[in-house]
Parts: sequence; C-alpha cells; structure tokens
Amino acid sequence: MTATVNHHGRFRPFHELGRLWKTSSLRTQLVVMTTGLMLLAVIITAALTASLFRQELVRQIDEDLFVNRNNVSRYLTSLGTNVDFFSSPQSILRFYGELQDNEGKTTTNSSFTGANEDRPQVPSLDAAEVVERDNDAFEVPGTTEASRGWRVQMYRLESGEGSLAIALPLEPVHDSVDRVTSLVATIGLLATAGASVIAYGVTTRAFKPLLRVERTAAQIAAGDLSRRVEIGAPDTEVGRLSRSLNAMLAHIEIAFRSKERSEEKMRRFIQDASHELRTPLVTIRGFSELYRHGGISDPEDVGAAMGRIEGEAKRMGQLVEDLLTLARLDEQRPLEHRPVDLMMLAHDAVLDARVNAPDREVRLEGLDGGRAGSAPTVGDEGKIRQVIANLVTNALRYTPEGTPLEIAVGTVDVLPGSVHADGRQVHGSRDSVIEIRDHGPGIDEEDANRVFERFYRADSSRQRETGGTGLGLAIVAAIVAQHDGTVRLDQTPGGGATMSMRLPWVGPSDGAEPGDADGVDAADDADEAEDTSTGALPIPPRPPQPPGAGHPSTEG
Repeated sequence: MTATVNHHGRFRPFHELGRLWKTSSLRTQLVVMTTGLMLLAVIITAALTASLFRQELVRQIDEDLFVNRNNVSRYLTSLGTNVDFFSSPQSILRFYGELQDNEGKTTTNSSFTGANEDRPQVPSLDAAEVVERDNDAFEVPGTTEASRGWRVQMYRLESGEGSLAIALPLEPVHDSVDRVTSLVATIGLLATAGASVIAYGVTTRAFKPLLRVERTAAQIAAGDLSRRVEIGAPDTEVGRLSRSLNAMLAHIEIAFRSKERSEEKMRRFIQDASHELRTPLVTIRGFSELYRHGGISDPEDVGAAMGRIEGEAKRMGQLVEDLLTLARLDEQRPLEHRPVDLMMLAHDAVLDARVNAPDREVRLEGLDGGRAGSAPTVGDEGKIRQVIANLVTNALRYTPEGTPLEIAVGTVDVLPGSVHADGRQVHGSRDSVIEIRDHGPGIDEEDANRVFERFYRADSSRQRETGGTGLGLAIVAAIVAQHDGTVRLDQTPGGGATMSMRLPWVGPSDGAEPGDADGVDAADDADEAEDTSTGALPIPPRPPQPPGAGHPSTEG
C-alpha cells in the first residue's frame, strides 16, 4: 500500500488511518471499536490498580516505621555503651536509623547495613524543622545509583536532646507494584484478545441478515425486482429494516411496472393515433394530387372528390377532438358536482334515439323490467349525458336495423343494510345504474375485455365503414372513472350486449341543493308520459339528426 504524503512530501499516518477506517466494513469497525474500548479499560484498570496498591504498601511501611520507632531509638542509643539492648537487633535490622542533635548533625546511625550498601540520604534538620514536619513520612533518594528510594519518618526524642530518623527501602514496594501491574495487564490483554475473537464471531453471525439484504439488493440492482428480503425477528432492527425494505421494494416494483405499462400504452397509443390519422391524410392528399394533375376534370367527379376530402377531413377533425377530450380527462381537471337524476337523462336519451332511429323500438324501463325509477347521483351533467349518448349511439351503430333497444335505469344495493343512525342510506352503499341493452350479435368474451381500450376495435381489419375512431368507449370509461363509478359490458339475456354504468347513489338528503326536487317532479311527469295509451313518449319538434350528431365517436 502506497503511503499518503502531503504536497510537501511528508508522510501523513493519521490521514492514512482515517482513509483505511472509512473503507473498512462495519463488522471490522465494530470489532476494532470493541477491542479499543477493552484495551482502554485494561490500561485504566492497570494504572488504578498500581496506584492504589502502591498507596496501600506505603501506608503499611508508614505504620511499620511508627510501630518500631522506639525500638530503633533504644538500639541506636545503646550503641557505644556497655548496656546490652533489651531485644535482639534482628527485629530491627531491616530498618535504617539515624540520630541527629538539635542542630541536625548526625551523631549515630545504623552500621549493620555495611559501607557499600544503599542508605537513605536523610536531610539534616534542626529541632524546629523536625517539629514542623509533624512526624509525617516522606521519601528520599538512596546513596547508590540503583536505589529506588527510601521512606523516612523523623521524631523528636523524649529527652529533647535530638531527633530520630527511621527509614525503610521502597524497592520491595516497587517490585510488588510492578508484578501486580504486569499480572493485571497480562490478564487484561488475554481477556481482550479472547473477547475480540468472540466479538468477531458474534458480529459475523449477527450481520448475516444484513449480508442477505446486501445480496438481495444486488439481485434487485441487476434487474430482478421480484426479489424480497427475508424477514428476521420482527422486533429487531434487522426485522424492521427488512419489512421497510420490502415495502419500499413493493412500491418500486409497482411504480416500475406501472411506468412500463404506461410507456407501452403510450407507444401503442401513438402508433394507433398515427395509423388513424394517416388514412384520412393519405386520402386527402391522394385526391388533391389527382385533382392538381388534371386527373379529375368532370364537375361530378370533382364534386365527388371534394366530398371525399371533406368527409375525411371531418373524420380527422373528429379524431382530433376525441384525442383532445381524452387528454383533458387524463389531466384530471375538476368536474362540476351537481345533483343529477339518471332517469331524466335516460328519458332524454330515449327521445333522441327515437328521432335518430325511427325504425327502432326504444323503451325506457326499470332494471327489473318494470317501471323506471329515480336514480339520483352527483356529477357533471354534461359529461354524464356524453357517456349515455356514446353508449346509445354505439348500440345503434353496431346492431342490425330494426333491432329493439332498452334503456333501463334504477338503483341497486351494493352493501345491503348500511344505514345511518337516522335511517338514511350510507353514502356509497347504493349505486345509481343505467343500462343500454341491445339485441344484436353481441361481443365475444375476448373482445369484451378490451372494448374500453383506446383505438381498440373488435374488427381486426380496422375497417371504417361505420365512421368511428375507436375512442368512444375509452372516453366513456375515463368520464365514469372521474365520477368514481364503473362501466362494464355484459351479455344481454337472449343475445346482445348490455352496457352498464354505475355511479354512487346520492339522495336529496345527502347534499342536494334547494330546488332540486323539481327534477324529481319532472321525472314523475316523464313517467306519466311514458304510461300513455299508445306507449310512446311525446316527441318534441326537432329536425332529424344523423347517428352520433353532436356527440363524440362511440365505438370501442
């Protein structure tokens, strides 16, 4: 490894250690920190043990000096006289004694230590200085180079004719402290080494779930979004991390799949829109070039060509309008939310269908075949009318002439028995429903699952004799979704297709504005008109309109 140097060429060990620490694994860092803390604990323990043990040994020396001061004093006093010492001097051979007069001059000292032996360098103190020390022990150096010091105490003699200095060497104290310190340090280091090995094994085992998380993350990064982290104990940090990661991965996978579907849908949408726009553009361009090159000169042929150009231009304009409508719906622009009765809209749809298809039998009835009932909801009336018009026009366009058509309206219980404390129905537990039932050839199951897709046609050849753009039912689905409703295709009993739109039921007591009861009265009037003897609804004077006039394209 190359050493790190600064711009002056000097080695920077701390910088290198910091870099090495940052690049180490979490397991290594934990073990190193644990080992470092234990080493610090061993050092502090050894230092405190040595200090306290030395203090205890010195205290014992001080007690020993105090207890034997009289014996040493008598022994020194008896030296040079014919008086035998009352006790064997062997008990005081380990002490060094020295008598000083009141001026601090040495008069007698212990001679049994030998001339070459270590002796304490006792200071010369007069009587006042000895009294000032108050018999406190102190340390002095020895006379030899290898001396490790002496512990000395000085006392005034009872006769007042001098002072006594008694001392013991500190070498046994230092030896004992060194042995204890080395013993504590050795045991601490061995314990630290063993604990480090155990800590490495424990952290390796504890980090296995994290290693699994790492491997799983690597597999996910490689593109396998279906992988999930194995969940450990739920109350541990790793368990909570695993649950959070799995939840995050689920959201990421959903978002990624949604993005893929959206991109695929957008590509298909652009392809279909390009295909739809290309046909009228080719037609318009072809007739225009034919006319420009003189291929059409007869007035009747020119009129026919202009008619084709105008028809294709209208078709292209209708397609552009439908695309703009879908774009606005995709923007989720806010809608008007006003009380609407689906029965009134169904009544108007029946009138329009009878005008646009006078050869058809168009009836308004209830969901169960009886009398139609009120189906209140809240929404944008214009958008809901557009949905109903698209569904009716779609039924008229794709069924044979003369095929009867029923428009059924009413309410159904979604969650029976869900009521408020005052007996009112819980909002959302009932649906207001309108169904457009035809008795044509119907739609097979494979096509039924895709009729609400944009540009989808059951006819794979994509013929346009019907004049549709393939966006009508896609617009229907988008508008109904904005109203928190659903639209679906079912089979009509006896043959045919039934388009069913469901919107949340909202009665007058659930948010209708004052004056909305007029709409219900009008609906009752419409029912009375339905019950006339002829069975036909009154038709207001209006000019006949071609199928789908005033409404967007309707086929799916």
